[in-house]
Amino acid sequence: MNPRQVSLPLSQAQTSQLLVVNVQEKLVKAMPKADRDTMVSNINRLTQTARSLDIPVILSEHYGKGLGETVPEIMQHLPPGTVAKDKLTFSCCTAPGFEEELGQEEERKQIVIVGLEAHICVLQTAAGLQQWGYQVFVVEDAICSRNASHRKNAIQRMRHGDVRITNSESVAFEWMSDANHPHFSEISQLFR
Repeated sequence: MNPRQVSLPLSQAQTSQLLVVNVQEKLVKAMPKADRDTMVSNINRLTQTARSLDIPVILSEHYGKGLGETVPEIMQHLPPGTVAKDKLTFSCCTAPGFEEELGQEEERKQIVIVGLEAHICVLQTAAGLQQWGYQVFVVEDAICSRNASHRKNAIQRMRHGDVRITNSESVAFEWMSDANHPHFSEISQLFR
C-alpha cells in the first residue's frame, strides 16, 4: 500500500460558500447557446439548493457599468438581499473588500465556484482562493467560456493545480449527504 494518503474531499453544507462569478447580461450573450443554457440551469439548481440549506452565496460582477447586471434568471433564485460586488480585477481575490466578504464566514473554508469566464475570472479566482488557504471546488457544468477549448484548458489547469473539479448534482448531494435530509425531496427534484 502506498504510504501517501490520498483523499477525496467532499463539499459540505456547513463549511461551504457558493461564489457566482460574472453571470452578466453581455457576457452571457457572448457564450455559445447550448453551453450558456446548461450553465444557467445548473447555477440556478445550485443557488436554489444553497438557499434551501442556508449556504451563503457571494455574487460578483465584472465592470457592471459596461457588461450589465447579473441576468434576471439567476437573480430570481438568489437569497434575498444578495448584492453583487462590482470589480475591475479578473480575480475576485484582488478586488477590494472581497477577502472581508469571505471572512464573515470564518468556519466556511470551502468555496464552490460557478460562472464566467472559465479561463479568466474563474481560473484566477480559484488560484487566489487556494493561495488564501481555501479548499476550492469548480463546478464544470456551471462554468463557461466563449471558446470551448479555453474552458477545457482552464479545467485541465485547475485540476492539475489541485482545484476540485466537480458537477452541480455532485455538489448538491454532497451538501445534503443523506437521503434522510429534510430537503432531499425538494432538492432532488431540481435535478430530474
